[in-house]
Formats: sequence, C-alpha cells, structure tokens
Amino acid sequence: MELEQKPIKGSSPSAKEKTIANSRWGRTKRKMWNDRYLILLIMPGILFFLVYRYIPMAGLLLAFKDYSPFRGFADSPWAGLKYFYLIFEDKEVIRVIWNTLQISMLQIIFAFPISIILALMLNELRNQFFKRFLQSIVYLPHFLSWVVVIGITVIFLRSEGLVNNFLSGAFGMEAIPFLTDPGWFKPLIVLQIIWKESGWGTIIFLAALSGISPHLYEAAVMDGASRWRQIWHITLPALKSTIIILLILRLGTVMDSGFEQIFLMLNPFNMESGNVLDTFVYFKGIQQANYSFATAVGLFKGIVGLVLVVLANRLAKRFGEEGLY
Repeated sequence: MELEQKPIKGSSPSAKEKTIANSRWGRTKRKMWNDRYLILLIMPGILFFLVYRYIPMAGLLLAFKDYSPFRGFADSPWAGLKYFYLIFEDKEVIRVIWNTLQISMLQIIFAFPISIILALMLNELRNQFFKRFLQSIVYLPHFLSWVVVIGITVIFLRSEGLVNNFLSGAFGMEAIPFLTDPGWFKPLIVLQIIWKESGWGTIIFLAALSGISPHLYEAAVMDGASRWRQIWHITLPALKSTIIILLILRLGTVMDSGFEQIFLMLNPFNMESGNVLDTFVYFKGIQQANYSFATAVGLFKGIVGLVLVVLANRLAKRFGEEGLY
C-alpha cells in the first residue's frame, strides 16, 4: 500500500505555486507592455518627483547636524534639536513667521473668495462664445512668470510710474512710494496674487458647478425663486465640499508665501515687513552658508503645514463635512 506524500511545511514551492506565480508575473508584464505608452508618458513626472522631491529628503538630516562643507555630510557632528530651539530664540525668525502668516491669511481672506465669485459670474453667462472669451482673459495672467508680473508692477507703481504720474497730474498729489514703503508691501503682494491666480482658481469651481443638475434650477424657477435665491440655496451648497477641500489644502501651505514673488519684491526699504520664511531660508542657507539652521527652519515650516492639514481635516469631519481623506 502506497502512502500519499504530503508537502513538508517550509519546503520549496510546488510546481503549481510556481506556475501561479509565473502566470501572475506574466499577466503583469503583459499589462505593462499593453500600457507601455502610458507608462512612458508618466515617467517624466515620476522622475521629477523622485529627483526633486524624494531624493532631497536625505538633506533634512542637516537640521540635526552642525554641518560644515569642509567636513562633509557624513563627518559633520550631530547637533540634536539645537537649531530647532534657535528658531524660537531668534527674534528675527519670529518676525519672519509673523510676516508669513499675515501674507498667507490675507491671501485666504481676500484672494480665495475672488475665485469663487468669478466662477459664479462666469457660470451665469448664457452666451457660450462670450463665456469662453472671458475665461481665456482671466486665465491668461496665470501663465505669466512672476518676473513679468513684478516688471508690470514696477512700471505702474514706481515714483515716476503711470499711477503716480496720473495722481500728480490729475490731483496734484506727491508721489506715493508704493515699492519702498513697508506698509504697501503686503497689500501689493495680495493684489498681485488676485490678478494672477484668481482666474486660474475658477477652473475647479466651474467643474463643480457643471455637475449640478439643471432640474434643481428648473424646480426653483417653478417655485418663484430669483437668481440670487438659486445661487444661495442651490449653487453655493453644491460648492461647499469643494470649498472645504481647497481650504484644507490651502492651510497646508500657510507657512509658504511663495519665494519668487516675495524675493523679487524685496528691497532694503521693505525688508523688515516683507521677509518671509522662504526668503529667510534663502538668505541664511545660500548667502550666509548657515545650512543647518536654514534646513531646520524649512523642516519646521513643513511640519506646521502637515499638522494644520490633519487638524483641519479632522475638524471638517467632526462637523459632518467631507474631508481630504
């Protein structure tokens, strides 16, 4: 009588298991081959994030070291949390954080609602040709670089610029130092953001508005609701989840005021009012070669953004709204 041999636990995989594994790998290879053009299409994006986002994360270790270019990365001694303590002891850092928060909050309060208002106005247009024409006009500034935007600002607002020449000729006013007066720095930054990015910000809201059923508006018309009532009771509630998600994402960048725009607008006269975390990291890390302290400030900025996103997401869910995740 022959005894049936049972596979011993821990032994090599059976022929059946090998066949299954090979068939799975074969299906994966076939899928990859069938989608080879899509994979090639997405590869530049993957390489971009790999090279410019993930690999540089290794440099975050500089925040915990007394880094010296002469000693190198590996031989520089560990400093622990020394530079994180310095963030709260340095009065200049506190002032820079305050400037950053002020500019970010002004952008949220004034620039963010403009995109919603523009989207509502464009959505009310019935002439499709005119609607597309206006959309092209309001989208256009987004594609201009900050160098061009700042150049336009200087042409209009310098002491001998168009605005001051008009005020002087029409009202006999003295030239207003828009570009050097610290009090004008933050309003100008917000106005530039509104002009450049508000139109582009309408895209997401217009996409959300396109998903509203026309039957809701038809029912509102039958009930005698005016256009304002329709916007208040149908359109805005439909945008609520989109607004909440975008606000949560915006809170994640509250410590990021935008390096290029701020850097190009800075000068010795408005430095105290306009220096933000991004430019501070540049001045400390690149110009003064204080790499460890600059890295600690940059890491602190990222941690604050992450915490704000998590807290805002939990708060939204607690009130019964859709969160980010």
